[in-house]
Amino acid sequence: MELHFLGTGSAYPSPNRSSSCLALRHNGDIWVFDCGEGSQIQFQKSKLRSSRISKIFITHLHGDHLFGLPGLLCTIGFNQNDTIDHVDIYGPIGLKNFVRASLLLSCSLLSFSYSVHEIMIPSFQGVSNNFDSKVLIPDISKVELPLHPNETKGKEIQFEYDGYFDVCQTTFLTVIAVPLKHSIPCIGYVLKEKDLPGKLNTLFLNSKGVPAGPLFGKLKMGEPVTLANGDIILPEQCLGPAKKGRKIVILGDTCNSDEIIPFAIDADILVHEATNENADEKKSVEHGHSTAGMAGRFAALVRARTLIITHFSQRYKTISDESENDSIQKLKKEAEENFNGQVIAADDLLFIPVLFCDS
Repeated sequence: MELHFLGTGSAYPSPNRSSSCLALRHNGDIWVFDCGEGSQIQFQKSKLRSSRISKIFITHLHGDHLFGLPGLLCTIGFNQNDTIDHVDIYGPIGLKNFVRASLLLSCSLLSFSYSVHEIMIPSFQGVSNNFDSKVLIPDISKVELPLHPNETKGKEIQFEYDGYFDVCQTTFLTVIAVPLKHSIPCIGYVLKEKDLPGKLNTLFLNSKGVPAGPLFGKLKMGEPVTLANGDIILPEQCLGPAKKGRKIVILGDTCNSDEIIPFAIDADILVHEATNENADEKKSVEHGHSTAGMAGRFAALVRARTLIITHFSQRYKTISDESENDSIQKLKKEAEENFNGQVIAADDLLFIPVLFCDS
């Protein structure tokens, strides 16, 4: 399991940093989180194959997290011999119409099917000085554009009483979403890997005459096996303790993430925005964003193992720059002042292996 940071800048792409885009590679598939302008180019610069994208998760509908989505969808289908058959897209209300309008108006056809599953955020209270979005745009939830030819209808994901959205489940991972406080509706995603089977006691199995091969696999998956002599071997006889699955928390833009705290506890990796330095905290919060210090405090609060900060203002130079002023190194140090765990300041094309807690 790996995290690939394809775009780590805020607001707009620059020569130093592309707009927000993060990819998770796991068991051969690629999941994308946010898709700002230029994301398809960043994929080409990376070691990832866009044709392996099976799921895309959008945190909110600001352009620096969204405007690259139509282009990326078109890019996925270019290598038709390797393209996945279907792509599921998840995000706030309005995402479905954005994708439809972009593809329909540009007469773009895809070589695969897709579905948009909208997360029905029940209410929205943005930062205090935010404009009233209803003044600028109509209630998009009441507008229904026609289905795109490659689209199969998605689901509406409703709010659970326990305070989260049950987004999706696969064989290996469960994904939930929780609202964050930003200037428009925004969510954070929590990815929880299912616990892995414990280690097989091969000495015990050999002593019982269990041949290596398919029977080992069945026991590993928790299934009892019957030997040729009629003996039954139970998984609990030969399996060690289960290995705890990994947890990744990926937050969208936020100035307050209190609602996601119960679900983010003990995260192996927390991805948190750090748009500005601590001196600009008041201004950052007014615009729905966080400072590096705020990211560090939140990481400490949820007992994260590793904090990765990203979504930097374009005025900050890369981590390799020797200057201390207006460099990402300054933001990294400010996060470390509030958090005792590992802090990583992401650069474009950085990839991080997601290790198990005991690694």
